[in-house]
Amino acid sequence: MRGRWAILAAYGLLAAATQMLWITFAPITTQVAPALHASVAAVGNLAAIFPLIYVVLALPTGRWLDRSFDLALRTGAVLTGAGGLLRLVAPHLFLWQLMAQVVIAAGQPLVLNAITKLAARYFPATERALAIGLGTVALFLGIMIAMALGPVLFAAGGLDLVLLVQALIGAAGAITLVFGLGRPAAFADPSSDGAGMWLPKEPLLWKLGGLLFVGMGIYNAFATWLQPILADFGAGGMAGNLLALMTLTGIVGAGVLPPIVAGRGWRRTTLTLAVAWTLLTALAIDWRQGTLWLSFWLSVEGILLLASLPVVLDWSEVHVGAGQQGRAVGFLMLAGNLGGFVLVVAMTPLVAAPHLALGFVAIVAFLGLCVAWLLPRRQEAGAGLTAAISEGPGGGVS
Repeated sequence: MRGRWAILAAYGLLAAATQMLWITFAPITTQVAPALHASVAAVGNLAAIFPLIYVVLALPTGRWLDRSFDLALRTGAVLTGAGGLLRLVAPHLFLWQLMAQVVIAAGQPLVLNAITKLAARYFPATERALAIGLGTVALFLGIMIAMALGPVLFAAGGLDLVLLVQALIGAAGAITLVFGLGRPAAFADPSSDGAGMWLPKEPLLWKLGGLLFVGMGIYNAFATWLQPILADFGAGGMAGNLLALMTLTGIVGAGVLPPIVAGRGWRRTTLTLAVAWTLLTALAIDWRQGTLWLSFWLSVEGILLLASLPVVLDWSEVHVGAGQQGRAVGFLMLAGNLGGFVLVVAMTPLVAAPHLALGFVAIVAFLGLCVAWLLPRRQEAGAGLTAAISEGPGGGVS
């Protein structure tokens, strides 16, 4: 395997582990609560602290990645691996599990904010959209692994087996990436001393951040509230399969679409289509609840909505330059995580009235459509080719 793909695979394993360790308790909350001698709500907080810590650390970790990429990413890897192993020390003590979750959550932004900078260091410009897309696919795979494997492992060996298997995966990802980063970067990686554009005042990043606020917020809202919404229509039993379908098609979309979109200059079109389809999907769910009908709308929704994340990250990588990618991704992921928290909370009182809940989703998607319409029509579509020419034939990690 070529060196750059090995590094990306190591990063993907670690990124998947961060999501898996975050979601660990979500699919087995009610079963885990007695084992931890805690309430179901308290067990839910073991996952809920992650977006809150991400919001606090997103920008500082982004700055650190820009100034000292290898050290910062290695620190994120160590925190992720060590946090997973820490959970094994006292697997049935709630406060110990909470402490370990804080350690893992502190490492998460260092890992996730690194994706565009990793792509820029090891991949030629013509392959960076693909690398970013595959890196984000790993995030969704980590969630799927936790949701699918958690109940099976718990049934086979209780909480101890769940924590052991996930700790081994996290440790493997951390060790692999720590040693993989020993390979020198293939392309120039100027460290940033804070000079240049002040990212929060950069108009394009505000617009892209607004779209991630809407996109990640609506994905989290569907993941959290689709079952009770459909249950009120008498179709709650379909929710789990529909969410799995949406995530699976999203994984395909995130892996396949970004290089096509970047190569053809379709970033604005894709993001506009994603929020427009989300608006229509909310109305479609409200109108009919047949299995094939919902499967169609939510499968396409997964392709467009989940692919929007790597498309946004790729656009930011092209726009801000190598020296500020960590901060740019930190800013964007802060917006996305904030959306995931705010929209889920905002929908809470509306879930009992599914027409209102879906109407709220449609309104938020319409606001996202307005933001997408403001995106520049002339984007840096040719920047990848220009950079590839300037890098010359000798660049790349073999």
